Amino acid sequence: MRSTFLVFGTTTTLSLALLACGSTQGSTFDAGPNGDAPSGALDAGIPSTFDDFGDPIFASGAPQTSQQLFGPQNNGALSGGPCVMEPESNTLYPHNWLRPRFRWVASAGENLFELRVHAANQNKDLIVYTTDTSWTMPQTMWDLVRNHSNDMPMTMTVRGGVWDGKSSLAGVAFGNGGTIGIAPVDAPGSIVYWYTNGYTGAIGLNGFHVGDETVTPALSTGQVQEQTVTCMGCHVGTPDGASVVFSAENNTWGNLLAEVDTGDGGAPGAVPSYAGNAGLQALLTGPLGMSTISKAHWQDGDRVVIASDNPDLQWIDVAATDPSKARGTIARVGTQAAGPIAGAPSFSHDGKTIVYTATNHAADGRLGGYVFDTDDPGSLADLYTVPFNNRAGGNITPVAGASDPSVQEYYPAFSPDDAMIAFNRIPNDKNMYNQPLSEVWIVPSSGGTATRLAANDPPGCSGKVSPGVTNSWAKWAPDMSSASGGRTFYWIVFSSTRAGTLPQLYVTPVVVANGTMQTYGALYLWNQPATTGNHTPAWEYFAIPPAPPPR
Repeated sequence: MRSTFLVFGTTTTLSLALLACGSTQGSTFDAGPNGDAPSGALDAGIPSTFDDFGDPIFASGAPQTSQQLFGPQNNGALSGGPCVMEPESNTLYPHNWLRPRFRWVASAGENLFELRVHAANQNKDLIVYTTDTSWTMPQTMWDLVRNHSNDMPMTMTVRGGVWDGKSSLAGVAFGNGGTIGIAPVDAPGSIVYWYTNGYTGAIGLNGFHVGDETVTPALSTGQVQEQTVTCMGCHVGTPDGASVVFSAENNTWGNLLAEVDTGDGGAPGAVPSYAGNAGLQALLTGPLGMSTISKAHWQDGDRVVIASDNPDLQWIDVAATDPSKARGTIARVGTQAAGPIAGAPSFSHDGKTIVYTATNHAADGRLGGYVFDTDDPGSLADLYTVPFNNRAGGNITPVAGASDPSVQEYYPAFSPDDAMIAFNRIPNDKNMYNQPLSEVWIVPSSGGTATRLAANDPPGCSGKVSPGVTNSWAKWAPDMSSASGGRTFYWIVFSSTRAGTLPQLYVTPVVVANGTMQTYGALYLWNQPATTGNHTPAWEYFAIPPAPPPR
């Protein structure tokens, strides 16, 4: 019986306040003997080792003599080989994720490659020879490995050489490689994200369920029925998964409410039946920028959206039919050192607290200035909380660890149990909007020491570094999961430009156990189109249809 757990990752000691909240909710998914999934994992007679990887694989024209050409496992220069881009070292896959894709970049004209993955409980290493710079694991193999070798560190190496097409292989060298793993828990829900085509083409929302290998349209500008829309911006999902609230370029940058494609014969873009005319008009009167919703205040008789009109936090009752009861200001009592504006709020899941960005600069409902600005002299931003208090607000409190006057902290997001807050951090005097220097950090919601996510860092051999790759727009999965050893697994999706000029989506876990937090590398979502800019994700239980099969 195997009792060791994944131990790689960047670790941080947590406060007791965070631990008290960190494992009280979410589903349980304990790995059984040998890391098997619950189905059958506890049955007697499960072997302690497995043959899931099988014999060497020869793909894409790799010669059957590849093993002889590369020579012994340790043959070759220890560095200077292919740069492995996917998966990044220190990556942890959710148990139910789409099958792994391995991708690398030749560094010295290599045209023949060997991929090797080693797991201690597999009788053989995965060995793949290929002339391509990528290889995707077959689904049948992935289904075996993710059940048998989850919760176990695996080593990954790639070496390459220049093959003459006959019997000679020169310049054999190892690439960066690293450690990867599979979590003993699933990631929940589905992700709907905003996509653009270089700011000039199609703009809309696409989505996918965890494990889908393609994406599906969720909402386009042409489907929105409330009014004509030429550009939709930042969005948030309703807790029932059926709709989104999004910012629209409608002269005032107000917000609209529309159903997503639920796959049940409904009409994507329709206004939900519970919406009231006064509530919709209150939501439409902008600027309102990024909005937020709590599942504690999303049912009949209590459907509240929180947003900011520059400078105040606003509550909007989207079901209201009486204009006098459709919208009001969340009172903030106290002084904000960073400036008078309250923007980019996040509503706690228990409906008691709003965390927001206190700043001295916002425009058109968004923080900072314009899309391509990088400097914003005098720009300040810190995170503060205010009680919801049945729409009445109250005393404001700076979030210790995310209200440092020497840097800007913004775009907060509560974890599903409200124990942590993810946020962006950049230097002062920089524009917050679409900022290349942004990085994702997390902090206990009660305040404490902030932790920089290891997922901010691209592969060292890629030539990209962070700060500098626009790590931004972090959102948590709608639930966390528990596993043996007192561990609680959280998942975060965010966007980054590390793969090129367009933002793309990445996922990373945060694991809390026994007073310690572990963060991991970034896992690229290879099911997303690489030709569109994909960002501002929302992660909920969206009722979108299954994504179409790969072509």
